[in-house]
Amino acid sequence: MTIPEIAPFHAIAISALAHELAAEGQDIIHMEFGQPSTGAPVKAIERAQHVLATDPMGYWESHALKERIARHYMETYRVSITADQVILTCGASPALVLALTSCFVPGDHVALARPGYVAYRNTLRALHMMPVEIPCGKDERFQLTADAISALMPAPQGLIIASPANPTGTILADADLRAIVSVCRERGIRIVSDEIYHGLSYTEPAHSVLEYDDTALIINSFSKYFSMAPWRLGWLIVPPDLMDAARARMGNLFLPPAALSQHAGLAAFDCRPELESHIGTYRRNRDLLLQALPEMGLNNIAPPDGAFYIYADIGHLTDDSLAFCEKLLRDTGVATAPGIDFDPVNGNHFMRFSFAVSTDRVTSAIARMRPWFAARTTESSFSIPSGTKKG
Repeated sequence: MTIPEIAPFHAIAISALAHELAAEGQDIIHMEFGQPSTGAPVKAIERAQHVLATDPMGYWESHALKERIARHYMETYRVSITADQVILTCGASPALVLALTSCFVPGDHVALARPGYVAYRNTLRALHMMPVEIPCGKDERFQLTADAISALMPAPQGLIIASPANPTGTILADADLRAIVSVCRERGIRIVSDEIYHGLSYTEPAHSVLEYDDTALIINSFSKYFSMAPWRLGWLIVPPDLMDAARARMGNLFLPPAALSQHAGLAAFDCRPELESHIGTYRRNRDLLLQALPEMGLNNIAPPDGAFYIYADIGHLTDDSLAFCEKLLRDTGVATAPGIDFDPVNGNHFMRFSFAVSTDRVTSAIARMRPWFAARTTESSFSIPSGTKKG
């Protein structure tokens, strides 16, 4: 067995360039990552400051936090789980590794949507598993369908679901999610559901797969809705039959998340008014971009039902989304993510905007991008050949 080749996360390179340009004095607007600009809730920070000053801390998994997460699932989804089913992790990324290694083995096939989060595909490959990408276009609202899963031959061992999705923000409706779960149950496909963007919805609230399938593994995090990305705190919900396997992997591969983050996370659950106000900001940002982007010639975009992304077709302007995003950054100071991160087949014609920044920064980004896009829509194409020096 050879060491698998893993593609880079190109948005990280864009971000690194953005920070280099900022160090040189350029004003940068960071729309390349899904990282809220608001910071942790006030009460969470206050709790962390108190603990930092009074508790030496150590390796620890907060039972109180696990109980609060279990209560959250009853309050939000009317689903009953035990605190023991909750494994606290250092963000969603370890939770993904725990989920995949707890129920699949090297060589197993795991299906996922394309476009989709870059780490799904690359983590599967790093673990010697086989990603089976299902192309999801405009007709499917860039989301999985039960028919597409039914058509997979042979049936994969697993399926990764994301709703709201990254990079598109699309949400699976109740009926669609039920149909997908039904197909997976019939075909013996284990579901891993990434629900990291739950709570960030602009249409109907997202449903948890746990509402329909108590054998699914659920990934979530404090990074998005709770605005605590730098605190590196997440969780994995595992069904009873996988609890021992998942806990053994957690103890050996990662150990518990930082005790300080766990104290802050528990306090964050009592900060709903502050957190809900962030959604109002994201909604305003979304509305501003949905109005401005078509005026810039970006008319074909995924419907952003949730999360804080807009995935836009730029195929009329370029066949190299990475070069396009780099040129946009150098010329305007607006950092965005190239579509090739999310779709290695057609992503060269797409880009992703994150509107998790403040509204004034979105307004500034639009003002900078208007003339830049206007200049390019008057040209027949925009393409920088591979290997050409850009700048």
